[in-house]
Amino acid sequence: MSMHEEGARRLRRVLPFEATPKEVPLLRLEVKRNLEHWGALSVLDEAGLVATELATNVIKHVGEGAPATLVLEPRGDRLRVEVHDESRAVPTLSAVCGEAECGRGLHLLASLSEEWGTRLTVTGKAVWCELSLEPARHCMRVRRAALTLDEYRRVAGTTCAGTSTVAVLEETVTDVIADLLHWLVAQGGNPDETVGRAQMHFEAEAEAAA
Repeated sequence: MSMHEEGARRLRRVLPFEATPKEVPLLRLEVKRNLEHWGALSVLDEAGLVATELATNVIKHVGEGAPATLVLEPRGDRLRVEVHDESRAVPTLSAVCGEAECGRGLHLLASLSEEWGTRLTVTGKAVWCELSLEPARHCMRVRRAALTLDEYRRVAGTTCAGTSTVAVLEETVTDVIADLLHWLVAQGGNPDETVGRAQMHFEAEAEAAA
C-alpha cells in the first residue's frame, strides 16, 4: 500500500489508497507507524486525525472507492500532510451547518494546522496542511509570547494591521523586555542577573529542541 523514500536531504512517505471506510483506519495506522519511525511522536494524534478527515472528505465529496494518495513529508519544523485525488472541485471553508456536518472536516483541519490549503494538480487536486513539529514546551512558550505581545501592543496602542516585519517585531520585543526590566528594578531586582539567567534558559532549551 506504500512507497517509502528516504534520502540524505529529505524524508517522504507516499501512501496510495482507495477511498473506502475500511481503508481509513488502515491509513491512520500507517501514518502512526511512519511517524514513530521518524521519531515525530509529538504529532501522532494530530497527523492521524488530519489523515482521517482528509480521506473521509474524499469518500464524501469525490466518491467511495475513488483512488487517492496520502503524502507525508517533514519540512523544517513542520510536517506536511497532503491528500491527492482526481477531482478538481476545490473545497471551501464555509459556516458549519448544524447536523449536516458540512464543512466540519475543513474546520477541524484549520484548527489543528499551522497552515492549510488546496492546489490543483495535473490529475486533480491536493488538499494539504502543515503541523508543527516543535517540542510541546517550545510551542507553549511561543504561544504565550504571542499572546503577551498582542496584549502589550493593545495597551501601548501600537497594534498594527497586516503582517509585521521582523524589524517591527524585534522593536516590540525590545520594548517589552525594557519595560519588564524597569518593573524589576522598581521591585528591587537585579536586571543583569535576570537577563543572564533568561539567556541561559533560552540557549539550553534551543539546544535541546535542535
